[in-house]
Amino acid sequence: MPDRTPAPSLDDIQCATDTLSQLTAYLRDAPARDEALALAEPLLDEYTGIPVQLGDALRALARAVLDHPETPRIPDLHTLVAELRTAAWEQTNQYDLHYTLDQLRALLTSDSPSTSEHCRCR
Repeated sequence: MPDRTPAPSLDDIQCATDTLSQLTAYLRDAPARDEALALAEPLLDEYTGIPVQLGDALRALARAVLDHPETPRIPDLHTLVAELRTAAWEQTNQYDLHYTLDQLRALLTSDSPSTSEHCRCR
């Protein structure tokens, strides 16, 4: 039987959410554009980014609750677990945000912008 993955502590989870809050505050302070994009990149990675990880965690939570021998088998429980699973799919469906980030980076680094900064609309 393989070894079980060690459980993260509540402090570990709090540290992760604190780091995300810190990043959000930093991005609100208008850092350099390239730095902002670089900091967001790991969050939106198509394989390991937050949407995929959160979706996986929600599915694992639903499975852990349902598989626990002391979990009561009542309709309300199944409704709530279904909500977790729906939320998991909604999160996972955001995996393609990394493409948005790639397109944003490409647009911003393009040598031929579609509009001129010196053009005045009439």
